[in-house]
Amino acid sequence: MLFVAVWKKGYRSTVRILYIDIDSLRADHLGCYGYHRNTSPNIDRIAAQGVRFDNLYVSDAPCLPSRTALWSGQTGFHTGVVNHGGAGAQPLVYPPSRGFRDVMGTTGWMAMLRSVGIKTVTVSSFGDRHSAWHWYAGFNEIYNPGFGGLDNADQVIPVALDWLDRRGREDNWFLHVNLWDPHTPYSVPEIFGDPFKDQALPTWLTEEIRLKSWHSYGPHSAQEPNGFGGEAVRATYRRNPDQLDSMTAVREWIDGYDTGILYADTWLGQLLDKLDSFNLLDETIIMIGADHGENLGELNIWGDHQTADQITCRVPLIVRWPGLNGARVDASLHYHFDWAATLIELLGGRVPANWDGLSFAEAFGNQTEQGRSYVVMSQGAWSCQRGVRFDHENEPYICLRTYHDGYKQLEPLMLYNLRIDPHEQNNLAASRPDLVMVAMSRLEAWLAEMMVRSVFDVDPLMTVLREGGPHHTRGQLPAYLERLRVTGRAHYAERLAMLHPNEAGPNLAH
Repeated sequence: MLFVAVWKKGYRSTVRILYIDIDSLRADHLGCYGYHRNTSPNIDRIAAQGVRFDNLYVSDAPCLPSRTALWSGQTGFHTGVVNHGGAGAQPLVYPPSRGFRDVMGTTGWMAMLRSVGIKTVTVSSFGDRHSAWHWYAGFNEIYNPGFGGLDNADQVIPVALDWLDRRGREDNWFLHVNLWDPHTPYSVPEIFGDPFKDQALPTWLTEEIRLKSWHSYGPHSAQEPNGFGGEAVRATYRRNPDQLDSMTAVREWIDGYDTGILYADTWLGQLLDKLDSFNLLDETIIMIGADHGENLGELNIWGDHQTADQITCRVPLIVRWPGLNGARVDASLHYHFDWAATLIELLGGRVPANWDGLSFAEAFGNQTEQGRSYVVMSQGAWSCQRGVRFDHENEPYICLRTYHDGYKQLEPLMLYNLRIDPHEQNNLAASRPDLVMVAMSRLEAWLAEMMVRSVFDVDPLMTVLREGGPHHTRGQLPAYLERLRVTGRAHYAERLAMLHPNEAGPNLAH
């Protein structure tokens, strides 16, 4: 059964869609995106038959803002969800137009799939982990493995396999399966072994980089990779060093992350095998994506997603669509909800007027590209920051505007050339003010568009600042200043106390 004509003729035959959603998955640690380790043989197999999106970005990071944006089709500026706590963790209510059902239930991604006759199903603990009850809107069936985001693939995939055994042969379904294994703490069962222990690290991770990180600061930095310091997790999670005090520890950290990817990939292969046993694999739309990437040393953030940068906000997306044969790369700039809008149109639906997502269904069906001239990403849970990803004279750049540093060494303005500096080591902001101006003019244009189209009179990121900053850093500074002082980094403590006098606490802002 071919689905190529769906986008063109506006009709739908039998449709089955499997969406594998892997938490904290960065694209450049997958084989199909050029990684040197064999972390993703099953994902790579799908990529060899479909479209690999190379420049797809989440509009809002991390987890709760990202999935809310994707499921609503709207930026956090419009939903209000930009944080993991406080007002920015709840969708804004739409009075007086909120009727019997709210906007997620009427124009959300799942609601729109249901409007074209698709049964929607999720196997995920995400809504439970984040109290994201709005995210469940539009699902016909909800299966919560019950581990609050600490799930391993062996606890998730059997639930999905059971559903496929019972319902997979039916027509017209969308099955969302959420895997968590690359997320810290790295908890892949020990019986899986250490598949990468003898394989080289990414070449950019050197002792010089480790020492630079070690002598810096911030939550999830080299001296505090599991939080703000003092967290001893190694006893429970063998793959997680408590500090990155040597290249051996760095290796264990990267191996732990890559092993999580391979474990998820190994188990998701069972979903593909199950569909193949039904003779349905070739007729099923396969989508593989993520809610955000994962910094693994970039900006001195290890195993977390705390910024609006390239590493956190660029995500993999692989789409294998029956009838569109052969591997293809889409290098255009897209948001993640642009693909959600595209899927709605490909299935014969209409993208709601309140969406920020723009469909590129015609280009997808024609196997061409139709992207954006730039994208803007926001972060409000670990820092308050917006990033502008744009091209200039055929060179890819990202410019970061920091409003709250989250107690990390983040400058107010940072600019990186992603072709020559993909790991964001050389800040060009001072030497290329012309490009900073280009980026800030695009950020201003984006803000103007967001405000004009908003039904509210507030920028949710500014609400986060007024509440006291990012959720995960609130109240942490006094104790962290003392830790910096006793670990030989008093000069950084003084810097942070000066930058955040209202958060430093009494007698600490010297």
